[in-house]
Amino acid sequence: MKRIISLLILILVSGSICMAQDPGWPRQKTSSAGRLVYYQPQVDSWTNYRDVQFRMAFSLTPTGGKQVVGVVQVKSSTDINMDARTVLLSKPEVTDTHFPSLDSSKADEMDQLLRTFLPADSSVVISLDRLIATVEKTQPTATVSVRNDPPAIFVSNKPAMLVQVDGEPVTADIKDTKIQFIVNTNWPIFFDKSHKAYYIFTGKQWLTSANLSGPWMSTQKLPKDMLKVAKNPQRSGLAKSISPTAIAGGPVPTVFYSTGPAEVILFKGEPVYSKITGTDLVFASNTDADLFVHVPTQQYFYLAAGRWFSSTSLQGPWTYATSSLPDDFAKIPVASPAARVLVSVPGTEQAKDAVLLAQVPTTVEIDPKAAAAQAHVTYSGNPEFKPIEGTSLSYAINTSDKVIKVGDVYYFCLQGVWFLSSNAQGPWQTATSIPQEIYTIPPSSPAYNVTYVTQTVTSSGTVQSSYTAGYMGTFIVGVGVGAFVACGTGYYYPPYIYYPLYGYPIYHYYPVTYGYGAFYNSYTGAYGVARGVYGPYGGATGWAAYNPYTGTYARGGSMYGPYGSASFARAYNPYTGVGAATRQGSSPYAQWGSSIVSNGNRTVQTGHVSTAQGTIAGARSTTGAAVIGGSGANGSGGLARTSGGDLYAAKDGQIYKNTGDGWHSYNNGSWNSVNKPTPQSIQSRAGSNPAARPEMQSLNQEWQNRQRGAMQTQNFENFRRSGGSSSGRTRGGGGYRGGGRRR
Repeated sequence: MKRIISLLILILVSGSICMAQDPGWPRQKTSSAGRLVYYQPQVDSWTNYRDVQFRMAFSLTPTGGKQVVGVVQVKSSTDINMDARTVLLSKPEVTDTHFPSLDSSKADEMDQLLRTFLPADSSVVISLDRLIATVEKTQPTATVSVRNDPPAIFVSNKPAMLVQVDGEPVTADIKDTKIQFIVNTNWPIFFDKSHKAYYIFTGKQWLTSANLSGPWMSTQKLPKDMLKVAKNPQRSGLAKSISPTAIAGGPVPTVFYSTGPAEVILFKGEPVYSKITGTDLVFASNTDADLFVHVPTQQYFYLAAGRWFSSTSLQGPWTYATSSLPDDFAKIPVASPAARVLVSVPGTEQAKDAVLLAQVPTTVEIDPKAAAAQAHVTYSGNPEFKPIEGTSLSYAINTSDKVIKVGDVYYFCLQGVWFLSSNAQGPWQTATSIPQEIYTIPPSSPAYNVTYVTQTVTSSGTVQSSYTAGYMGTFIVGVGVGAFVACGTGYYYPPYIYYPLYGYPIYHYYPVTYGYGAFYNSYTGAYGVARGVYGPYGGATGWAAYNPYTGTYARGGSMYGPYGSASFARAYNPYTGVGAATRQGSSPYAQWGSSIVSNGNRTVQTGHVSTAQGTIAGARSTTGAAVIGGSGANGSGGLARTSGGDLYAAKDGQIYKNTGDGWHSYNNGSWNSVNKPTPQSIQSRAGSNPAARPEMQSLNQEWQNRQRGAMQTQNFENFRRSGGSSSGRTRGGGGYRGGGRRR
């Protein structure tokens, strides 16, 4: 029995092109003239992330003839869909072909047959992770000077939670009661003025303390005025938990209190460490934290927001250590459960992939009038602006939106699109260009992320907007041994508190770098926060959670990877103002909708999609076998399964295959092992070790790239299908609780 599986299809409105997920490699095309099996492209150059040159190994079988193998060189245009993490290779131009076993006349004949399978109007989809893995990372990378000061790091081997207050506590009276609540915190914290006691709800039970710093203890008795609090519509989520006699809910967690950046390392019992093969490292296996010990030096290493910190004791003090990691970190085997941290080890191929991914732009063309019609800014009171250090600019402080004042003109960046107006409150029109001074805003400003958004006018009169990972809060940081991706700038941005004439104070918070583990309680499964896996497919990032009890979002902010977000319920990214409420996630441009974005991010989930270019469909059997195929004017195509091994095209035009037991080269119409030297190879090449030859080293690197790209592609697919939960160890204790509004 078969069932149709959902394929993520991107319809480009202007071109009627359909894009599906990468089904794997090799692939095949068949027609009345024959059959082409082509293997994964090997990229030689990718210019401005628009034009790619690559080579492919292939086998070609004419109808009624014998199979031949060859190499084709191709130039192609690329269109990137960051939501689906795919790249559309279109408008192929065959620049050269090579058939090692054919004479010139027969090679010309096969060349013409091959070109019938690769016409100029054809296209192919490859996952972005596969493409990035195979690109040579030789170009210098622009990095940003972020702060790497260590946060407060708390450690516990029993249930724990981190209570954070954004600066000094700001309290507000609850009408007709003697109860106050703390406005700028990530937990529902109340203060009873009559008894001078604080109360906090953990999701399972109530705790009380005379001081925010503790000690906290479980209580089954709440102040009588809390019954009035429960009737407040804004706190309806707490109503069922408030009664004259509260119910205790399991073990009392340790409560850590912080008014600044902080993290929690939570062990399930006493620490347990597992050895990492081939290294002098062990990693903590009974915690969701990325914690390692370098055995020779007995030094602890902890990874938070993409940054490494070290200490001789779990109790600290901790110091920044990314630039001085022991060499063993780069030797962590990819099959190890600890391998997910390789992306945060500068100099590794995984870190290089992540850095390149962070530079890949998401670009769309928008209808200027339609976009401007939906551009609105909401201020708390009259617009207030604060100077941006080192510039003549200023930014609005009493709004969650990014509004920059440049002279007498206001620029507003909304979900990756720029607008301008002569009035801070609008009306707004879509900007056709952006003042260069905006791109000098330093990381010390909470408006820094807008420097990663550019905008120009196209020849057709539409506006093209583009952003890279920094807009979403993921930044490229440089150290002596290479670059890596970090989450957040490391700067602390004080919140803005607005006191209206009536009602409660309004709390505007800014993105933070640490504190994503604010709701840890993995024993009881209480209201928790999940963290993203560290990797180019997931990004060095984490989630902060919505607080359903106070009607506000937690101060941590949230994002998934460099380009979008995904969660089981709701997520909100304070860098961009983008929220998501789907299991598939979102990006800034996806939020605009098809009425504004003319060529991207409209998704259709279906078993098959038909256009003028043909049909693409997918099916999966209960045994796990899958097939994805298509048909069109140039024949039908699909995923090919071969028993002959994976083919590679060397840069010199030769063809090799890897069958799992070593390399074989194609010579004179047959395959020959290159694992052992032959008399001819000894005479013609220096040295008798085939593995040491440059072409073998290059092939081994290509093989590693292909394996890494396939792994990252699968990891992203697992993440996407699971609705945004981490592959590997699950982060946090209770997942997300959702819904509600942001205040």
